[in-house]
Amino acid sequence: MQARSLAATLGVVAVTLVIPAFLTAQSRPAALPRTPDGKPDLQGTFTFSTITPLQRPEALAGKDVLNAEEAAEFEAAENRRQNRDLFDPDKGAPGLGYPPRSQGGVLSYNEFWYERGNQMTGDRRTSLITDPPDGRIPFTEAARARNAVVTFRNNTGFAESYEDRSLVDRCLLGFNAGPPMVSGAYNNNVQIVQTPGYVVIVNEMIHEARIIPTDGRPHGTLPRWTGDSRGRWEGDTLVVDTINFKRETSLSGSSATTHLVERFTRVDAKTINYEFTVTDPNMYTRPWSAAMPLREIDDLIFEYACHEGNHGLEGILRGARFRDKTEAAKP
Repeated sequence: MQARSLAATLGVVAVTLVIPAFLTAQSRPAALPRTPDGKPDLQGTFTFSTITPLQRPEALAGKDVLNAEEAAEFEAAENRRQNRDLFDPDKGAPGLGYPPRSQGGVLSYNEFWYERGNQMTGDRRTSLITDPPDGRIPFTEAARARNAVVTFRNNTGFAESYEDRSLVDRCLLGFNAGPPMVSGAYNNNVQIVQTPGYVVIVNEMIHEARIIPTDGRPHGTLPRWTGDSRGRWEGDTLVVDTINFKRETSLSGSSATTHLVERFTRVDAKTINYEFTVTDPNMYTRPWSAAMPLREIDDLIFEYACHEGNHGLEGILRGARFRDKTEAAKP
């Protein structure tokens, strides 16, 4: 969140050959930093905040990349649209999931607490998705129907039990930490640590830590909230293969059958190219891929205080039961 700056002063096997421009625009360092065991050194703390959306906005359909002037206009418009201090509580912000106050809606925090990206990625692409070419997630009809139910629950507070709420609501997964990682409203930071045979990915959101073996061992069989990850090196790229999710990931429309492949490639002293490909025949009509840069920062990872069983979730369930009783008492 933006309070971070105040406190401080007081990756994927792509299914196509699409190469993000921020890769081609940079030259690979002559000598990559390496760990004592000879692997590329990916360690550090990075941010993946960007105002570039995961999916291409319908208004930009057919336009893969913006020129400099168009990008500046897009950034200004998006920063204005998402600014919480400009919201009218009586009108709400339907496009961002906030109903009018008259419907019980609230507008969450004010703008001070957000640290979403305010600039597009360096290549000025109109979506982080690089494949399919339209920059949109290829949902199946089943996934669209499920997304509609989730949207209804989120906007109305409907919940029969805590299991009806998303893993994000339950503080089990971050909405941007994944896996995979996708830029969100705040806490878009990650720390990478390497030891011989392991890579650890620590996300600031929900303080998730994935301990990923890179010694060639097979996948386990125990389902996990963040899946079961195994890493391998393909040249100077770390490839992380993840299966066995317990439920959906933080991705819209995903399910327990998600298969995720991430790729981490150091492109210069301060940047890692992060790519991922998602496959789930039950929810997507085809595999799809996205890419974005991880940019090294000097800030520390902060603790994110969100825990399952918090009073917010209890309030949602109590409100739903009260409404049920109210509706049942009507003649």
